[in-house]
Amino acid sequence: MKRLLASVSLAAMMIAATPAFAEVKQGGEMTVTFKDDLITLDPAIGYDWKNWSVIKSVFDGLMDYKPGTTELVPDLAESYEVSADGLTYTFKLRQGVTFHNGREMKAADVKYSLERTCNPATQSPGAGYYGALKGFDDFQAGKATELSGVQVVDDHTVKIELSRPDSTLLHLMALNFAFVVPKEEVEALGPDFGHKPVGTGAFKVTEWTSGQSIVLERHADYFKEGLPKLDKITFQIGQEPVVNLLRLQRGEIDIPGDGIPPAKFVEVMNDPTWKEQVIVADQLQTGYLTMNVNIKPFDNVAVRQAVNMAINKDRIAQIINNRAVPANQPLPPAMPGYDASFKGYPYDVEGAKAKLKEAGLEGGFETELYVANTDPQPRIAQAIQQDLAAIGIKANLQNLDQGNVIAAGGRKDGAPMIWSGGMAWIADFPDPSNFYTVILGCGGAVEGGWNWAWYCNEALDKRAEEANAMTNPADADKRAAAWGKIFTDLMADAPWAPIFNEKAYVIHSARIEGPEGVFADPIHIPVNYDEVYATDAQ
Repeated sequence: MKRLLASVSLAAMMIAATPAFAEVKQGGEMTVTFKDDLITLDPAIGYDWKNWSVIKSVFDGLMDYKPGTTELVPDLAESYEVSADGLTYTFKLRQGVTFHNGREMKAADVKYSLERTCNPATQSPGAGYYGALKGFDDFQAGKATELSGVQVVDDHTVKIELSRPDSTLLHLMALNFAFVVPKEEVEALGPDFGHKPVGTGAFKVTEWTSGQSIVLERHADYFKEGLPKLDKITFQIGQEPVVNLLRLQRGEIDIPGDGIPPAKFVEVMNDPTWKEQVIVADQLQTGYLTMNVNIKPFDNVAVRQAVNMAINKDRIAQIINNRAVPANQPLPPAMPGYDASFKGYPYDVEGAKAKLKEAGLEGGFETELYVANTDPQPRIAQAIQQDLAAIGIKANLQNLDQGNVIAAGGRKDGAPMIWSGGMAWIADFPDPSNFYTVILGCGGAVEGGWNWAWYCNEALDKRAEEANAMTNPADADKRAAAWGKIFTDLMADAPWAPIFNEKAYVIHSARIEGPEGVFADPIHIPVNYDEVYATDAQ
């Protein structure tokens, strides 16, 4: 997977002006392709960008973002109030909202959904986000059977109480982990709920053939008038990105979901016809290499520092047609708190060798580097492999589908190193905390989590809590600076080697369109499917 209190404007820069919109009609279909299958559409569990984008069309949360922007707006909530001390949020729910099974959504469903995400048995990678909810620690420890901070006032009112101020709470209510699910369907389907999801969203899943296709059809009773525009979306799975680009050019599909393959990028951008169908946008993204601090020799900080110094980031950016700039810290440049004066680790082969010698590994060592098998990720991993070989580290590549890489990262002894490409962090919301809590904080260093470095610094966690407790908008700059210092201090421990910050490029057929910002949407990554319409709809 973006706002204010630390708000960021992500302006989409259109490579060519979008054609003037004709009258938008309901109907039509769209075909999107992905090389690899989606793992799950369970909102409490799914957390890579492909799952994320589809989940957002099947489910809703109390809050959402205005399409194509980072502006928070009520969603399942009709309105909300915040107490003067920032510890109590009262949400009034919309009436008449129905799940795909026809039952009305009520306040008890909101409570159930939040408790399900926070329950350790669910193994939700997002549970740590909700640590400020009153009763969270006792609930997680099994000392309580419910979250005392989530209260059902009546069928259409939910009160959420915090144990400490958290300036990100409204954003957290817009995250997929807080999306509302019906208890009866979850309990009836068990583990299969992720493949037969039932939500309140604009689309419902009507077919899922593993490894081949997923079909979404319009939820006729959706509570947002006029949405969705399309009647049907088919996600086709299993073909290489180069093949899918060719299929787009032949008019067989509408969006190649894995993007423009680097090998075809120059060709596409030099073609006047297809260049007009490309949208490019800044995004809050960092691609990084993780090192598992529990697996030798990465438990030695000097080794991790050596890896940081060994990688030629400029060369890696060239592999993706310079669609990115080198990174030296977890935060991307557009994020509040980014420290432009921070230099990070220089590219210094001899310095890296000296660090290995300091660690007692002058002769180098052998390890494994996990990478998703969709181009250009294996080629980037090969470049990293070559850079590491120059200082004596033999990194054997494990090229796997994205789901297996994610699974390996979520095991404490699973993967010594992971190149995050294809799963690289794109902010769920535009706040620096989003680059810490789940992927670098102690709460994310759990089985099934996304802290693949398994890094836990309790002192930094405490500072993170203090920064998030700054809820006064007048303290926004102070809060951002506090967060920025957390990240630059963290780099002394070097659990990551940040590699680059990448722009988003989305190419689509001429037969589908949408309001500005819907393609390369900063939240509904990469596309806000709810808002897309077919120009040939009858």
